[in-house]
Amino acid sequence: MREGSPDDLLDGLVAGEHGAFATLYDRCGPAMVRVAATLAGSREEAEDAVQDVFVGLVRAGDRLRTVRNLRAYLFASVRRAAIRRCRGRRPATLAAKDLPDPASGGNSTDGETAVRLERALARLPTAQREVVALHVDGGLTLAECAEVLGVSANTAASRYRYALEKLRDALKE
Repeated sequence: MREGSPDDLLDGLVAGEHGAFATLYDRCGPAMVRVAATLAGSREEAEDAVQDVFVGLVRAGDRLRTVRNLRAYLFASVRRAAIRRCRGRRPATLAAKDLPDPASGGNSTDGETAVRLERALARLPTAQREVVALHVDGGLTLAECAEVLGVSANTAASRYRYALEKLRDALKE
């Protein structure tokens, strides 16, 4: 177990200690919101998805003893919650459509690059967007991404590599 990792809080979570939940949220909440926002296409839906996960943790109680990697468990849970929240709509389409047009915004090259990157992320296939969100925003290793996604480590690494190639090409345009 890594020092300062969410796993060091597992006993407190199982015991229902409020401080353990608060510490876990402080450590992982912002990254979980970023991942969920990438997957759901909306900050509001992302925040609701993270709330769903924490409510589920409180209710899980003793069942959390079976969790081997709490960080992977959290991000798998937030992934499922984000997917549930965006059923019936395509989050990539929503995310790209809701971004400002880089041509209409001032002179900011960094701002234009950020918008182009967000649009390119939104256009990635879901499988590639998920691994990028988990790895970059969630800070998971590619092995943990593979565990969350239920794929092999090689598949997660390939999806990540292909996504980076597509993002690089999109930024060159």
